[in-house]
Amino acid sequence: MKRTRRGRVRGYFWAAAVGAGCASSGPAPQPAAEPPGVETVAPKPPAGPSASEAAAQRFDALAERFLTETLRRNPVLATISGEHRYDGAWPDLSEASDASEKTFWTGVLGELDAVGEAELDPQRRVDAAVVRNRARYALFALESLREFELNPLYYTGLLGEGFDPLVARSFAPPAERLRSLASRLAGTPAVLAAARRRLGRPPKVHTETAIEQTKGLVALCESGLKGQFGALPGWAEAAAKAAQAAQALREFQAFLERELLPRSDGNFRLGAGRFEQKLRLELDDELDPAALAAEARRHLEATQGEMAATAKELWPSLMKGKPLPPDDTPERKKALVAAVLRAVSDDRPTDKTIVAEAKKTLDEATAFVRAHDLVRLPDEPCQIIEMPEYRRGVAIAYCDSSGPLEPTPETFYAIAPTPKGWSPKRVESFYREYNRSMLRNLTVHEAMPGHFLQLMHNNRFPSKLRAVYASGAFVEGWAVYGEWLMAEKGFGGPKVRLMRQKMMLRTAANAVLDHAIHAGSMTEEEALALMKNEAFQEEGEAVGKWRRARLTSAQLSTYFYGFREMAKLRKLFEGEPGFAERAYHDKLLGSGSPPPRHLRALLGR
Repeated sequence: MKRTRRGRVRGYFWAAAVGAGCASSGPAPQPAAEPPGVETVAPKPPAGPSASEAAAQRFDALAERFLTETLRRNPVLATISGEHRYDGAWPDLSEASDASEKTFWTGVLGELDAVGEAELDPQRRVDAAVVRNRARYALFALESLREFELNPLYYTGLLGEGFDPLVARSFAPPAERLRSLASRLAGTPAVLAAARRRLGRPPKVHTETAIEQTKGLVALCESGLKGQFGALPGWAEAAAKAAQAAQALREFQAFLERELLPRSDGNFRLGAGRFEQKLRLELDDELDPAALAAEARRHLEATQGEMAATAKELWPSLMKGKPLPPDDTPERKKALVAAVLRAVSDDRPTDKTIVAEAKKTLDEATAFVRAHDLVRLPDEPCQIIEMPEYRRGVAIAYCDSSGPLEPTPETFYAIAPTPKGWSPKRVESFYREYNRSMLRNLTVHEAMPGHFLQLMHNNRFPSKLRAVYASGAFVEGWAVYGEWLMAEKGFGGPKVRLMRQKMMLRTAANAVLDHAIHAGSMTEEEALALMKNEAFQEEGEAVGKWRRARLTSAQLSTYFYGFREMAKLRKLFEGEPGFAERAYHDKLLGSGSPPPRHLRALLGR
């Protein structure tokens, strides 16, 4: 599962405003002499702003320029966020942009140093911390990660994110979106030319995945646009540009297969030092990555015990009179849980039914949240769609919500059915993992009360800077917390509770994998053993996660870290007199999506 709304951020030169004085052409005028005998009283100078007011003014000016400039210079992020003045453009991907990026982000840090952050009120202080961490992360990405040289998915992902909102959303009339789409189609060959010029020796798994995503982009350009835009007056011109883009994509696919793949011998592991840096920046928390992974493993073991208790509760209704087996050893507990999971997995959707069933589960979850008055429900709509081919290859599902600057909010809960080339055995394994009870839990995470609900709260937050640059740890932490909350309240009964516990095993295993792969030397065999034997994942799910863990780094840890912080915060507040669950949730979601380390202060602790 993955929430995908944040676009790539590229930095550019940002000229800070500097006040200029007026030159004098002669001596300064002297004040007129007072008449004799008249006592003068010097007027009091107007009171200047206090230190806190001055700091607030400096930061507000910085924040406005920061948001305006990053969106202007990052057109795809702007479109995702709801700023549509740049919908027809791509970012500058040339080698010459690297120096200006470094200048920009270094300038941001310099201006922040001059603001006087200690004088800011709590809300501005958090926004300043968000800007500082964003600048540090951008410099780290530019100087150390260098994905534009080491990851072809940097380019296929950019294209997919750039096309998708223009095709799928309805923020503007189709003719207007078609003009922007035609402009981006016309610029696609230049994006791919930069990719061919800049890519060096990426990891093999990145190139293999980019090949599959490129096929999806070709299909979009060749046949995926006419049905929606073909009747519009500007279609002929757009179709010609789509054909040019498709040809460029086919040439890029040949480059990936014939040139890049043979030299794709780069290491997919970040290494301990870079992983530690990236994880701290991703979470905006100076934690110990090894300690987080160790805590995740302990949580995994504790959750296994909880699953055994739930499995015993389900045994009589699922096993048709079979005697309950003993569970007096860890291995027998695992055998008990595995047997019950197999029985629950017999009730599963198919490729033909999964989208319709997801719609039904969203209705059920929404009604449940309303009946239990858990949190303010959004007024905005949520559509469930089949994941586009060009967005597949990393996660089974995602929530794609319109940005906080969008006047017409839209959310898509996308699910990926099995690819056409899969064998019947692999398809069965997939749907045993995503059985009907797991689908309910998945819908809770991605939509209600998970990502969809939380992001609609986020979009109403007054600070658009914080809303645009939402913390991934907050977003994922709330979604996992939402799973726990719904299961605790009884949504779907013990079957969904068992799936929630299984998903908690996955959440903990994600953090273990993330650290062991990128800061260690975990092998595929070891990773699959962890996922299948300790987290009860099906073969297909485990194989897919091994791929995802190599394609990404630090993101898989956001689930466990975010939930851990949400759970600690809940425990802190629910122990206070007068704790009200609905009020607590509304206040928590009313803080925007800040890095979790700021939540205690923002909520008054």
